[in-house]
Amino acid sequence: MASLPTKAIGAQGRSISVAAPKRDTRLDVLRGLALITIFINHVPGQIFEYITTKNFGFSDAAEAFVLISGIAVGLAYGSRFEPGRRLEIAIKAAKRAFTLYLAHMITTFVTLALFICGAWLFHRPGLLVEINILAVLMNLKEGIPALLLLGHQIGYNNILPMYGALMLMVPLILLLNEKSTLLALAVSGTVWLIAGIYQIAPQNMLLEGDWFLNPFSWQFLFTIGIVSIMHVKRGGKLPRHPVLFALALAYVIVSFVWVTAQLWDIGNYLAALGLPAVLTGFDKTFLSLPRLLHVLALTYLVINIPAISQAFRRPADHPLTILGRHSLNIFVAGTILAMVGQVLLYITNRDQVIGPLFVLVGIAAQFAYAYHLEYKREQEKARPLAVGAIPVAVHASRATDTYGQGKRK
Repeated sequence: MASLPTKAIGAQGRSISVAAPKRDTRLDVLRGLALITIFINHVPGQIFEYITTKNFGFSDAAEAFVLISGIAVGLAYGSRFEPGRRLEIAIKAAKRAFTLYLAHMITTFVTLALFICGAWLFHRPGLLVEINILAVLMNLKEGIPALLLLGHQIGYNNILPMYGALMLMVPLILLLNEKSTLLALAVSGTVWLIAGIYQIAPQNMLLEGDWFLNPFSWQFLFTIGIVSIMHVKRGGKLPRHPVLFALALAYVIVSFVWVTAQLWDIGNYLAALGLPAVLTGFDKTFLSLPRLLHVLALTYLVINIPAISQAFRRPADHPLTILGRHSLNIFVAGTILAMVGQVLLYITNRDQVIGPLFVLVGIAAQFAYAYHLEYKREQEKARPLAVGAIPVAVHASRATDTYGQGKRK
């Protein structure tokens, strides 16, 4: 899904660029859809929130985002993680984690500023008790360091700390996967299970409790994404069998009925079996098994139903492709816009006209920002050509479908 970078060969002031193979855009499209869904869910209390994926199954856009991120990491780092380059890849992953930390700091402190200004300008002090802000304001001496050390996370600002922690795990995941795919999955699954059973997670500093999204649990889904795409890149195929397809479809249908019919009481009967909550519950912090299985079942269906799989293959200049291509920038912008939306809905008493209108404007703004970023990207790519570069197309053999579909239409 990710294209290889264009390489230039210098020759006495001239350069010859080698065209990269065509990019499989499905990853970008799916990531773009996940970003839009996360934005809508982060502006609660408006009608569009009730038509997002969380209302029709056990998992939501967060699970999709992490799985897609794992696939993207496998594409970006996996084939380059080899003897002699492991330290280089580890440093790049650490730098990415630091970038995610900085992005989280931006969204965190902008969120604080928005809610404080909203409370002051509109005389609505109730804003200060929303989304875990009051604990910081009541104790700034400990609150600011807690924010900086990720020991306190403001509501709706939880994904990036978890994602950054996952990036720090990338070298270990790739090293285990190099030894054996099954070994990587077994170690990751064991960590997930132990973390869920014994409630092992990074602790908060200001308030009691754990991180909202526990990286020791979510790393299992992240690892599944990495090792799956690495397996395909090595020439392997994901398992395809009518029984697996039927089971995945049945699970998605059961999940749909369960959530839409509000059959949560059945969970009490499952809990009565005495099994750990991570296996029978629906907890998001520890990524309970029902949520994990749901996102994997959905993914399996998307991959194995050609019409659906091809529907996500959009042109490189498609709006969703462009949105997903600039995922971190869009996520940061979407988070800030969502926090503006929360303040706006609070001061308008969740007006059912203003809320939906704001969401539509916010989505349009994110697409506009994505196009701006794409324009800058194209400008930067065109700069080498201005000094006499000669593009040379490389006629390579037809690329294998990164989802293991091969040449099958």
